[in-house]
Amino acid sequence: MSELGLAKRRFGHRARLALSPAEIRVMDDQAHAARTMWNCLHAWWQMMPKDKRTLAAADAAIREARKELDFLAELPAQASQAVLKTYFRAWVNCWEGRADEPNFKARFRSAMSVDIPQGRDLNIVRVHRRWGMVNLPKVGRVRFRWTKDLPVGKRAGTDNRITGARLVKDALGWHIAFRIQTLEAKPQPHQGPEVGIDAGVNIPLALSNKDHQDHGRPPRLPHGTADRDKWLTPKEKAKLLKLERQAAHRKSLRKKGEKTSRRLQHTYDQIKQLRAKATRRALDWQHKTTTYLARTYGVIVVEQLNITNMVKSARGTIEKPGKNVKAKAGLNRSIAQEAWGRTV
Repeated sequence: MSELGLAKRRFGHRARLALSPAEIRVMDDQAHAARTMWNCLHAWWQMMPKDKRTLAAADAAIREARKELDFLAELPAQASQAVLKTYFRAWVNCWEGRADEPNFKARFRSAMSVDIPQGRDLNIVRVHRRWGMVNLPKVGRVRFRWTKDLPVGKRAGTDNRITGARLVKDALGWHIAFRIQTLEAKPQPHQGPEVGIDAGVNIPLALSNKDHQDHGRPPRLPHGTADRDKWLTPKEKAKLLKLERQAAHRKSLRKKGEKTSRRLQHTYDQIKQLRAKATRRALDWQHKTTTYLARTYGVIVVEQLNITNMVKSARGTIEKPGKNVKAKAGLNRSIAQEAWGRTV
């Protein structure tokens, strides 16, 4: 392929799913079963001697568990095999120094997801301009938002195809992330101009040629305070403030040790949805801006910043308390919101 000037490119594309309440319950059950499968594998790994921690032994244990526990059988067989491979890959990454040791996945601290390792099982069809149909194991045919041309039908082949997908749930609902492989021409050396970038808070990306990139948000508030919801509209900010006040009031009425009420949990979910919407807007601006810079300039020089030290707290100690702690905390939030490291 190098002689022809072609190279394989692997990337992902995420789309929103349109599920009915019954399909959402099925997907939730599968995601909880996948998390339980991971935790069972981790417990099995800790109990077994080192010489018996093999892939074949773990596969046999998974098959036995799926026969005995109906809850684990909710997860498709291929998805359970994907959990097994992901767990062993996590240990390989740990041994090679790329990640920490895998641990138990808590119910409320881990993302709900289900893997579909085989792309041919998806049977993707475009319905019309805005929607497509995809086949999900044990769920059936569901619609997804069509926002990008996918290699399906006549466009699909051995070089251009969808190799698999992953179902992920966030505060805005269930989404499908396609794994796509294409054969494209190798990019030629960029002949664009050189530019330097200075990262900041009031101006996120200040370029040396005055081509500054700003996201249109208001500058940081005076006295070091930070607006945590700069990516929301005024109406959304008012709604978020109302929901936060409702949550605080309902939480004050809850007795110690009492389970969270459904009404309070629903309020928390609405707050999460607004927060997730703001996060998506920030990511969208960041991706579009960095793509524009990469296509426009041939050489980009970015200042080297020690972000970890820049966002340290000014609280100090009991013996030596810090000064302007609240202002420094607001500045730290503003710096964290810009996500300079992810931009680079």
